[in-house]
Amino acid sequence: MPIDPAAGSGGNPDGDDACRAARRRELRRAAIARRMALSQDDHARRAQALREHLQLNFPQLAAMRVGFCWPINNEPDLRPLLETWMRAGDAGFAALLPVVREHDAALAFRRWRPGTAMAVDRYGIPAPAEGDFAQPQALLIPLAAFDPAGFRLGYGGGYFDRTLARLRPRPLAIGVGFELCRVDSIHPEPHDQRLDAVVTEVGVVGFGAEGIG
Repeated sequence: MPIDPAAGSGGNPDGDDACRAARRRELRRAAIARRMALSQDDHARRAQALREHLQLNFPQLAAMRVGFCWPINNEPDLRPLLETWMRAGDAGFAALLPVVREHDAALAFRRWRPGTAMAVDRYGIPAPAEGDFAQPQALLIPLAAFDPAGFRLGYGGGYFDRTLARLRPRPLAIGVGFELCRVDSIHPEPHDQRLDAVVTEVGVVGFGAEGIG
């Protein structure tokens, strides 16, 4: 795990690396538990509101190559919105799903549409079984937690952080999750990549020098 340059000599407000890692694990566990506890009706209502905010506030996505993730662990399902953009028929639009090729590499992406042949990857998540790779212009990134500085916690694999750090040009990075994922701080590490915005069922929170509203 990378070492925070502020660590040591009392300069790291989060304490040592082990304490920070433990805080991050607990934040991840608690946030996922809150999401998993949502009822089916509450989850559906929140997911619908999130998709509406995403569609209203980022209309440019309907003409872009958009990477997203297959929903797991009660994450919001973005497929209905992606299918809406497909039906709109803009030639520039494509929905892309990530493919893990190497453990410590950036994600690759293949096109997806209903009926695409899928294979379950090493993490048990469906991904396109074949097809050419395409580079996303925007990423809709699931999150376990996010904070006012624009950082997110995922599941701990670091795949999206590596992807954002290595892709050029860098895709527009939009976190997608429920408001119950908001925390005071995720205790970021040097490798964590700042998001451009987060969309929840409440609306859009955009990141800048002073954080988010």
